[in-house]
Amino acid sequence: MLVLGGDHVYKMDYEKMLADHVARQAEVTIACLEVPLAEAVAFGVMGVDDERRVVDFHEKPCHPHPIPGQPDKALVSMGIYLFDADVLHAELHRDAQDADSSHDFGKDLIPRLVTRGRAYAHHFADSCVNMVDGMPYWRDVGTLDAYWEANMDLAKVTPDLNLYDDDWPIWSYALQLPAAKFILNDDGRRGQAWESLVAGGCIVSGATVLRSVLFSKVRIDSHSYIEDSVILPETVVGNHVTLKRVVVDKRCRIPDGLTVGVDIAADRERFYVSEQGITLITPSMLDQQLP
Repeated sequence: MLVLGGDHVYKMDYEKMLADHVARQAEVTIACLEVPLAEAVAFGVMGVDDERRVVDFHEKPCHPHPIPGQPDKALVSMGIYLFDADVLHAELHRDAQDADSSHDFGKDLIPRLVTRGRAYAHHFADSCVNMVDGMPYWRDVGTLDAYWEANMDLAKVTPDLNLYDDDWPIWSYALQLPAAKFILNDDGRRGQAWESLVAGGCIVSGATVLRSVLFSKVRIDSHSYIEDSVILPETVVGNHVTLKRVVVDKRCRIPDGLTVGVDIAADRERFYVSEQGITLITPSMLDQQLP
């Protein structure tokens, strides 16, 4: 039974992890990654022996233990677990009867299996399909800043995550939509996009898009300017709108003349602004309701 986190971006050959699990006769195999010690406080930190058997596991410790011989790094869980199905079933049943349990994989199930079972670590580098300068590509996009950064990376000339790899394609759900369209060719009113990803069904009408990601069926109207932003599906951006370093939720209707990302203090009065200055716009913040 393979258990995956839903807010991570990576490309992995799970078959190699499965072969590792079977070869070691493990009850649970935990995919792991080396991260800087300061970042390890956000993860489950593991200690392993010479055979990669997990001998220690602490969920989000305040003072993570470094990897022996590497004082600046820690070995952390990626939230990818491979269980023997009968072991997982038995542990879930036992945990459900435990009134003192918080019923959490990282806090309850994994530490118990580390102590009483056969838990092994699988190094992600051994099964990663997308390596970058010898390092495995993996992003946790559980925060607004991390989500924005991961999308902005895709708009680079040479992104770290290769979406154009024919040998290992990403089979995501694809809507049957018309091609993206860029219309109007008047001075000061030209539909154009630079260093951006524009999905099917989008219409950029007399507007400029720079270093941004437009999801499906986004429409941007005349004299608007979008920079370093992520626009989710079925959003309509009105005329004379300026958006910089913004994430716009799906189906928003951005009113004519709105400017966001220029005056952070003003943005905070109406929208959510992250520590890195990324502004989130949702329908409710615009006093709109999703249909």
